[in-house]
Amino acid sequence: MAAVEKTVRDLGALPTWDLKDLYPGRDSPELTAALARSEKDAVAFRATHEGKLAGYSGAQLGAAVADYERIDEVLARLMSYAQLLHSGDMTDPEVGRFYQTIQEKVTTISSETLFFALELNRIEDAALEAKLADPALSHYRPWLRDVRAFRPHQLSDDMERLLHEKSVAGRSAWTRLFDETMAHLRFPLDGKELTEAEILHLMSDRDGAVRKKASESLGKVLGENSRLVGLITNTLAKDKAVEDRWRHFPRPVSSRNLSNRVEDEVVDALVAAVKASYPSLSHRYYKLKARWFGKDVLDHWDRNAPLPDDDDRFFSWDSARTVVLDAYGRFSPDLASVGKRFFDKPWIDAPARPGKASGAFAHPTVPSAHPYLLLNYQGKARDVMTLAHELGHGCHQVLAGPQGHLMADTPLTLAETASVFGEMLTFRALLESAPPERRKTLLAGKVEDMLNTVVRQIAMFEFERRVHDERQHGELLPTRLGEIWMDVQRECLGPAIRLGPGYENYWACIPRFIHTPFYVYAYAFGDCLVNSLYSVFEQGHPGFAAK
Repeated sequence: MAAVEKTVRDLGALPTWDLKDLYPGRDSPELTAALARSEKDAVAFRATHEGKLAGYSGAQLGAAVADYERIDEVLARLMSYAQLLHSGDMTDPEVGRFYQTIQEKVTTISSETLFFALELNRIEDAALEAKLADPALSHYRPWLRDVRAFRPHQLSDDMERLLHEKSVAGRSAWTRLFDETMAHLRFPLDGKELTEAEILHLMSDRDGAVRKKASESLGKVLGENSRLVGLITNTLAKDKAVEDRWRHFPRPVSSRNLSNRVEDEVVDALVAAVKASYPSLSHRYYKLKARWFGKDVLDHWDRNAPLPDDDDRFFSWDSARTVVLDAYGRFSPDLASVGKRFFDKPWIDAPARPGKASGAFAHPTVPSAHPYLLLNYQGKARDVMTLAHELGHGCHQVLAGPQGHLMADTPLTLAETASVFGEMLTFRALLESAPPERRKTLLAGKVEDMLNTVVRQIAMFEFERRVHDERQHGELLPTRLGEIWMDVQRECLGPAIRLGPGYENYWACIPRFIHTPFYVYAYAFGDCLVNSLYSVFEQGHPGFAAK
């Protein structure tokens, strides 16, 4: 463990974000005023527009959408601030209380404006098309298209409002319970109590004994908490099934596909294609990796182990910053200049610390502010790739901002494009500058990242699909969830990976299952799309970077 402590000291000065660009503080007059003003504006908006949209001209309807956008952006800013504060420390009860309070107040205020989308969807297609001739409304055509995609699944106004208001005591509450539970967990190893981010970091340590102990600690603690996480999983799956039935979605994944603007059949084709490639991709690679280790089979804690001849290069924060920005700059100086803002300003929270959300994300907040990045940076090459990935999201979100609050959002099927492309740029830069003896380990690392992005995510999609399908017939015990997890993992990893005791509990630490059901196939979508795009770039397509 001394090596681990040394790594922490050598990282350099890691940045933490400053959320004052959103609000000065939890009790600030600015935040209090924003809540009061939003409530007043929402009530006035409903009194002005409810029941009148069908009779509006295009210009009047365009002005109403603009008013709605302004109110909704303030609410989104409030929620972004509360979410980011909570992500920074999920174990502080005062922060948790503030997060829940803001969520409840924003839900109450937004119930006043809920009628707007519902009423827009009742306007006949031909009538709306005539109104769209006016530039004030035609500006919002993409947003209107996406809102109206849900018309066949819309319930009565009273039912929609009930579901909206109850969400804070339903799905949102269960999600918060999961997040705070995971943030509180500690994983014992060699007399230390490690966070989830720290124990996962050790799963790719050079020392096989450390990897094994980390794996056993992870599996044991997750197993001890599997009953609670199983209850959360079952409850949310049942909650989704009830709502899907009322909305007449044919399959559990259908609502996600509709929000992603992609047909069920397209996702089916993606899943089938990846699964058919398991033997030639993951099975083949892990068999090769086992041979590099002088074995026939690798234990699951060796799946992400550095190769025997890997020099385990360490990246301080400053070196990671240079690598990523230089890679972005070689592709496009303009893109690098956008990325540089995140480092020059307090827009990144990098240290791994107790109570902080594990993993990494880029939060777009609102166009009138800027995105923030959360990382748990610990100096490995994979951490550099994570930085490149999240910075891609951040650049995308900055560049999308001028579209405005309602149209800056991106379906998940495209949201991973900039992030995975940023990873590819960074990997290529590292590969080109590496001495010959290091290129094998870099290529192997990239193959493993791609397997994790495509093969493993599709296996996780299969886990979700089977869980949601089986949940329709009754609650699944944690042991059954573990059996499904082991089945899909054996299928995707192949015979060269031996899944030992404790691995059956690893499903319990995947936040995507809780936060955003069926999100995971978007990673495979993004990776496949980026491979195609990068090929076009390599072929010298004119003006590619600008496009």
